[in-house]
Amino acid sequence: MYLLTDLTPALASPGRLLELNRGHWGIENRLHYVRDVSFAEDRSRLRTGQAPQILAALRNLAITLIHRQGSTQIAAKLRHFASHPAFAFNLLLPRRFTQQ
Repeated sequence: MYLLTDLTPALASPGRLLELNRGHWGIENRLHYVRDVSFAEDRSRLRTGQAPQILAALRNLAITLIHRQGSTQIAAKLRHFASHPAFAFNLLLPRRFTQQ
C-alpha cells in the first residue's frame, strides 16, 4: 500500500498511519454504503454524459427526504414506497396525493 501524508516522520508511525487509513475508509464506507447497497449505485451501467451525475443527485435527494422524515431505515422506506407510491410523491409534493 502506498500513502501520501504531510505528517513528519516522528508523527507518522506505522500504527498512526494504519489508524488514519482505517478512519478514512470508515468514513468512506458510511457515506456511500446506502447508495451502494440500497440503490445499487456501483452496478449502474450508466457511464456517459450527465446521466451518472443526475442519478446520483436524485439518489441523494431521496436519501435526504427520507432522513428529513425522521427515518434511518432507507431500505425499508424504499420498499414501502415501491408498494405505496403515493407516500413517495407526498414527500415531494405534500398533500397533493391521497394515500391508498
